[in-house]
Amino acid sequence: TEFVEGYDFVNDRIEAWDDQGHGTHVAGTIAQSTNNGYGVAGVAYEASLMPLKVLAANGGGTVADIAEAIRFAADHEVDVINMSLGGAGESNLMAEAIDYAYHKGVVLVAAAGNSNQNAAAYPARYPHVIGVSALDSAGLKAPYSNFGAGVDISAPGGSENGKILQETIDGETGTPVFAGFQGTSMASPHVAGVAALIKASGIQDPADVLNVLKQSTRAIEDDPLNHYGAGQLDAGAAVKLALKGQITFQDFFRWLRDNGYLNPRFWIDGGVIALWPKIAMVLGSYLLAWFLRNYFPFTWSWSLATGLVAGSSGLFFLKGVYIFDLPQWPFRVMGSSIPELGSAIGSSSFLNPLFASVVIPFILIALLLGHPQWKWLAVGSALGVASCLAVSAVVSPELIWLGGGILSRVFLIGNALLCFGLAYLAVQGEKQSA
Repeated sequence: TEFVEGYDFVNDRIEAWDDQGHGTHVAGTIAQSTNNGYGVAGVAYEASLMPLKVLAANGGGTVADIAEAIRFAADHEVDVINMSLGGAGESNLMAEAIDYAYHKGVVLVAAAGNSNQNAAAYPARYPHVIGVSALDSAGLKAPYSNFGAGVDISAPGGSENGKILQETIDGETGTPVFAGFQGTSMASPHVAGVAALIKASGIQDPADVLNVLKQSTRAIEDDPLNHYGAGQLDAGAAVKLALKGQITFQDFFRWLRDNGYLNPRFWIDGGVIALWPKIAMVLGSYLLAWFLRNYFPFTWSWSLATGLVAGSSGLFFLKGVYIFDLPQWPFRVMGSSIPELGSAIGSSSFLNPLFASVVIPFILIALLLGHPQWKWLAVGSALGVASCLAVSAVVSPELIWLGGGILSRVFLIGNALLCFGLAYLAVQGEKQSA
């Protein structure tokens, strides 16, 4: 493993000696000596390491030292900065140092944090920093890992059942040892190492490096709480994609945030929004209303339109909205249609049969049919639910208690027909009473 001269910002000296073991373990994941018949391996084992010490033996440090180290690294033309550290506070000093390094072409990677909270810690949470959550030995979110806002990608961080093994030093004796650690501190250097490989392929812009990392991940389809960011790190796929040069810019909202056009206190994850099925549900509800209107003419109204949207798709775009340090479930509820409400708070992708059925439309029509304006909200809701259930039967027939497959599909289609029939009877009764 090759080193270039670094610095100890804690003790103000050139020699950056590890007196705890954490930093050496992290560095080994990035560039441990490999293919030498000894020990373990590093991700980017031909990369050169610049050791910059910013934390004392007790794990504490100052924002000033970290910010100074970031600027030092950028001024000495490093390609990637890994920060296996974190805290709860935001700092202008740190943010300015990160912006400084980013605009010098440095890729910055940081651990999301180990508090199992729904937002990454700082510095992972700053714009221009790739926030990394941790995977356990089974490839699932590690129980300690932060998630949600600020998480861009996930990587191996270990767990009690399988820790990340590296050669490091014993913090008490200073002697070399092989030790298994777990944490997002272990996940971050995996991503930093792959970022170094991407840079070695010729891709230099940090935004392009991030795009390669995201586009090459093993995507997780059911991730409403953003446990995994864009997905699970795939080093081989990332290098292959980088060598092909297939770089596109798909993360529009992150670009807006990183360039100051959006308030960095909120974050949007477009990956949880099933756009085309939602559009199909809304259009389907309007088609059903148009069909009924041909037989039983009625006037379009805001209450009917509200019911159509509430029953079919809800304000689905809100599902991907996160506000830092606040629970995300209110946005999931507002972004859910009536059939999805039963599983919105629990964040399950499976529909609850009590909500994904004719039950709620029946209750609404029974309660509101006698009201001249609100009855159209009930009729619209019935048509919207019918469309939602019909589309769900085609694209994702998955129900709690029933699972996925033919039984769930039959249940959804049957209840979609019942909802339409209910709306038909309500509108027919309106014509007769007129």
